[in-house]
Amino acid sequence: MSDKNPISSTDLLMIANQIIQDQESYIDGMRATSVEERDGVLIFKGEYFLDDEGLPTPNTTVVFNMFKMLAHKLSPEFTLAS
Repeated sequence: MSDKNPISSTDLLMIANQIIQDQESYIDGMRATSVEERDGVLIFKGEYFLDDEGLPTPNTTVVFNMFKMLAHKLSPEFTLAS
């Protein structure tokens, strides 16, 4: 039996986006727009601030690290409700 709390993706995204906005490294427009779960790990996706040619910018790394932090912080606590 899992100790994780089942949660809808909508509710989880609300929590995740509040955490994002509270971070010092927050960039205007940064937000998680979707979440999925693979092998018990929550994977957040959203705008990655790529340039016009689809290449990473310095902000891309900031966003990647933010989504990684969310996975580490929220995966032990939540599981997506079916």
